[in-house]
Amino acid sequence: MLSLVSITSSVPEPITPDAPVALPRPLLTQQWLDLTFVHWAVDPADVAGLLPEGTVPDTVDGVTFVGLVAFRMHKVGWLRLPGVPYLGSFPETNVRLYSVDAHGRRGVVFRSMDASRLLPVVMGRLAFRLPYVWSRMSVRTGEDTVGYTSARRVPGPRGAYSRLVVRPGERITEPTGLEHFLTARWGMHNPFFGDAGFL
Repeated sequence: MLSLVSITSSVPEPITPDAPVALPRPLLTQQWLDLTFVHWAVDPADVAGLLPEGTVPDTVDGVTFVGLVAFRMHKVGWLRLPGVPYLGSFPETNVRLYSVDAHGRRGVVFRSMDASRLLPVVMGRLAFRLPYVWSRMSVRTGEDTVGYTSARRVPGPRGAYSRLVVRPGERITEPTGLEHFLTARWGMHNPFFGDAGFL
């Protein structure tokens, strides 16, 4: 296992609104609509054990974050093909952590991924070993609010649910450094791709 010292001694990729390196041909294309980020600052030691081997929490000002990200996935398609009707559009809610590996690659680690379409859940679990859960979900927009609900079906735990209601504020024209840190992520670390595998 890599030590925290050896990982932090490498230079992390810059946090930029665009990918810092040329991305390969995309496997999937998608749009995210009605997107909400909610974050909690935590001690890196509290989440280090939840990351794949070979990664450590990515930090800013000595803390890392747990993110709750709710949105509508829209027009998911393969290899730049048009989005799949019906199956390619659905609500999703993720819980994610922020990671960096020995090569300085910043990414996210998904701890749970609730989605309302069974086929994408099965494909995500089987093809990429992502922690997808089939859930009953909705995204409702009101006059000045957006509400997200989720109740887990399979594999559970049954009875687990969430409800989030937000009131959108003014449009952000100049993101802060922290906002870039939390949103400008161009890959994920997943043990399926090997120790600290990156995609």
